[in-house]
Amino acid sequence: MAKKSKRNSGPKPGSNRAAKLEQRRLAREAEAATVTRPFEGLALECDLVALREFVPSAVFTLPLTTPGRAVRAATVLPGAVAALAREEGDETTAYVGLQLAAAGPDPAAELGAAIAWAREAEAGSSLAVAEPGPDEPHLHDLIDVDVVPEITVHQDFDWWIPEGVEVSPDVAHTVKHANDAIMPSARLEGEGVVAAWWVDAGEKAHLRWVRPEDEDTLMSALSRVHAAGGLHLGEGSRFAGSFRTHGLLVPVFDLDPERHPNEWVGPTAEFGARLDEALAVDAPLTAAERRSRDGLRSRQVTLR
Repeated sequence: MAKKSKRNSGPKPGSNRAAKLEQRRLAREAEAATVTRPFEGLALECDLVALREFVPSAVFTLPLTTPGRAVRAATVLPGAVAALAREEGDETTAYVGLQLAAAGPDPAAELGAAIAWAREAEAGSSLAVAEPGPDEPHLHDLIDVDVVPEITVHQDFDWWIPEGVEVSPDVAHTVKHANDAIMPSARLEGEGVVAAWWVDAGEKAHLRWVRPEDEDTLMSALSRVHAAGGLHLGEGSRFAGSFRTHGLLVPVFDLDPERHPNEWVGPTAEFGARLDEALAVDAPLTAAERRSRDGLRSRQVTLR
């Protein structure tokens, strides 16, 4: 008697292969559910991505569209919670966090849910994870999409403790530990320079410039600038590569750490002008520019 074919019989339930297949299926579903560019349409998009991904300590007041309690957004809150409310003087101040202990597939929906919770929360309460429901207002409906608010950059996490409040030794230790690990950072501000962030990493400093353009369009422009010898910020700088995050491309430059961040505003604006000129060109890439593009793509990484 011929042996029964095992073809198409599939993995046995409970087997290691079945578990691996199930993991792959879940991973594919999670990837499909992830929103590629969650903050698209916001004037704040590029800075919001920076604050969510790599800026250590910064706070700003959200430009909410309806009256009521103000809500401040912070890079990270104590415990990396999604939101909290606390007494500051005679008022209850609400905060939402951008860098979270647990993040889901739609950061904009989660931030919207955190904002809605924070506007009604009692002082002293916190929200570990924001879980947006089908009836939750969307972030784009909660804030003015055309406003880029003033962002306050801190060089420590002392703002975690409200003024005049005495904390326990454990809390004081937590804040000190966070302060010891922080890297000095600054947001460069100048004409034509938006969402360009400087950080002193020790042996070298970096400039990370979150760009709003479509990735392929931006990569072509960077390739043109590179082929022409203009992919730099002048003396003391070197193009280090780029990374993708939240649907945006972020060029990164290594910088001389001895120079003050304000000294890089002018060179960054000059590079931005060269990039804008390249973005305006719609002709096919030359052979040299295609070689530059291939080299630039080899130095790309993806964060999320």
